[in-house]
Amino acid sequence: MSSKQLFTIRIAAIVALGGFLLGFDASVISGVVKFIEPEFQLTKIQLGWAVSSITLTAAFGMIIAGPMSDIYGRRKLLKYASILFTISAIGSALSGTFFWLIIFRMIGGLAVGAALIIAPMYIAEVAPPEKRGQLVSFNQLNIVIGISIAFFTNYLILKWGSSGATWAENIGMDKWNWRWMLGLEALPAILYYLGLLIVPRSPRWLMTKGKKEEAIKVMKKIVSDEEAEIQIKDVAQSISEDQNKEKSKLGDLFKKSMKKVIIIGLIVGIFQQIVGINAVLFYAPMIFEQTGIGTDASFVQAALVGLTNLGFTIVAMLTIDKFGRKPLLIIGMIGIAICLFLLSYGFNEATYALSQEALANLPSEINRDQIASLVGKVFETDLDFKAAIVAALGEESAAIHEATLVTASAKMNTLLILVGIIGFVGAYAMSIGPVMWVLFSELFPNRIRGIAISFVGLINLGIAFLVQLLFPWELSIFGNAKTFLIFGIFAVLGFIIMWFKVPETKGKSLEELEELLVK
Repeated sequence: MSSKQLFTIRIAAIVALGGFLLGFDASVISGVVKFIEPEFQLTKIQLGWAVSSITLTAAFGMIIAGPMSDIYGRRKLLKYASILFTISAIGSALSGTFFWLIIFRMIGGLAVGAALIIAPMYIAEVAPPEKRGQLVSFNQLNIVIGISIAFFTNYLILKWGSSGATWAENIGMDKWNWRWMLGLEALPAILYYLGLLIVPRSPRWLMTKGKKEEAIKVMKKIVSDEEAEIQIKDVAQSISEDQNKEKSKLGDLFKKSMKKVIIIGLIVGIFQQIVGINAVLFYAPMIFEQTGIGTDASFVQAALVGLTNLGFTIVAMLTIDKFGRKPLLIIGMIGIAICLFLLSYGFNEATYALSQEALANLPSEINRDQIASLVGKVFETDLDFKAAIVAALGEESAAIHEATLVTASAKMNTLLILVGIIGFVGAYAMSIGPVMWVLFSELFPNRIRGIAISFVGLINLGIAFLVQLLFPWELSIFGNAKTFLIFGIFAVLGFIIMWFKVPETKGKSLEELEELLVK
């Protein structure tokens, strides 16, 4: 491997650490929800708000980060994001009320929005065309590494807190377990800021600011001197052609010439989220607890989900420039639909019955006399069983003990559920998860790339926000089986639309793609 290749990989890997923080910050809440729900006495919508609030401000962060990066540079905005990640982690961990927890989570959301679009944008602008798909996928790889590490650290904190070890008790890891889960993010956030100090500014952005000498200097570290001159010339020509045009603004996205790329971006952006991936990733322990395997096992299986996400993202990175973007999308959407229907079937076949033995093993804080009437009764759906719990204990007590009682009573094929979730996450991670961001970095013209990615990214995050916010409510209204059935139907629709509408973009320079797609 040449020194130029090593340099490109190194700076792409550093910039993509923003993806790690994004993934960690977003998914660490999966281990927190179980503890904050009773501590702050949250409703199902409030619980969804605790998870989704970060996505709401991420949408706002994305709106302002794209245009700001066009003005001040990609690297500077990523530095600001690293500072916000640090503030969010420390503030969330120290929050004394639900209100302040939400405030600091929303601060982290601003950083998420910035990292989400600027990191892949920067990498696409420095990567050689033949390696762009793989290098841009670094960001998605780091997102799933962050998700995986969050699952593992949540599990370790839970185990250490209950281990009885003196050192764990001294630092309050037993009673403050969820606070440690949230605060741990400050360490990688600080490291990210330090790493960005050695990253050069984007050569394409430098050219838009008239800094040609610095742009050529950076480009020559990435490709051969001859190729650097050619690429800089192409960028200069593209900028020159744009100079006679009006300054890019949101209205430009709705011009007839941009119709094709915007529609493609919206299709991929909407279906990347509406299939329910964030419901599975951010509520993984809750979903696994619904199968009756217990708290510890649910955290272990959530960690397995993280590993699957990581492994199949690596598969996507190794194949995206070989097989192309569209084949991965098509294969992935088929796999996603099959696995979601499998999950729906598995939960539909479940029954719920509280045995005498299970009753005796329940925690002492649950009033056994109140729920004794449930012993021996078989409930065909999770909704019927949860309604019976509310009738027996009352709404407040039922909300606190629901997960424990469901775990003690559920009878289903847990292996089938695990296979469905693992398969879903794997199919997603090798397809639409990373492919979307590669396409976003390729579809839009240089002069409006920042604002275009901000727009389609905003729609993507809007869908993500709704999925995360409503998931606990959906489970309480529709039940497990119907909720996953709805996600599966969306996956089928996505497969059909992408088959006809999404083009192949591999192996073409950004300037070539602009000529082909923007008329």
